[in-house]
Amino acid sequence: MAGPSASDNYAGVYEGRLQPGQRPALLIVDVVAAYLAQGSALFMETAAAARDCNVRLAQAARAAGVPVVFTNVRYRKDGSDGGVFYRKAPVLQTFVEGSPLGAFPPELTPMPGEQVFTKQYPSAFFGTGLAEALRAQGIDTLLITGYSTSGCVRASALDAMQYGFIPLVVREACADRHPAPHEANLFDLQAKYAEVISVAEALAVIGAPTRQA
Repeated sequence: MAGPSASDNYAGVYEGRLQPGQRPALLIVDVVAAYLAQGSALFMETAAAARDCNVRLAQAARAAGVPVVFTNVRYRKDGSDGGVFYRKAPVLQTFVEGSPLGAFPPELTPMPGEQVFTKQYPSAFFGTGLAEALRAQGIDTLLITGYSTSGCVRASALDAMQYGFIPLVVREACADRHPAPHEANLFDLQAKYAEVISVAEALAVIGAPTRQA
C-alpha cells in the first residue's frame, strides 16, 4: 500500500509563506552558452525555454527600474581556484577561462551598468561580494532564476535566505537536466527556504515598485 504523498506528508509542518519586500532585484544565475549549445556536456533540453522566460523578466525589470544581476562561472586553466567542487564535477572544465561556453547568450547579455558576479562554486553568494552589493542598493527581495534548479539556483536561494533576502524562485525561468530533480528541488525550496512563483507572479513583483511610485 502506498504511503502519503509528499504534499500530504509535509502538510501541517512546512506551511509558512513569505511576502515580497519593497525593493526587489532579478538574479539570473548562470544562464550561459554551456547549457544552451547542443553538443555541450552541460546541454539541457529545457534551457532554451527558461532562457526565453529570463529575457521577458529582464526586459520587464529594466523597464521598471528593478536591478538585474547576473552570475557566470570561470576557472583558471589549471582549475586551481575550483577546489573540491571542481574535483567532484570534472565537467566544470567547460568553464575554464576563454571557453566560449561560458559566454552569455546574445538575447540575455548584461547591459552597461548591470552587475556580473563571477563565481567558482554553486552559490551566487559564496566568495563573490553579492550580499554586500545588494545591501548597498537597499535590496530586500530576490527573484531567482537560471541553471540548474538542483544546483546553483538552489544553492543561491538557500544563501539568499540565510543572508536575509526574501528568495522568490521563478519556476518557468529555471531549468535542470531532468524533470525529477527540477520538481523535487522546487518542492523542497517552497517548503523550507523560499517562495516558488510563476513568471506572471514575478512580473507582478517587478511591476510593484512602478505602481507604488
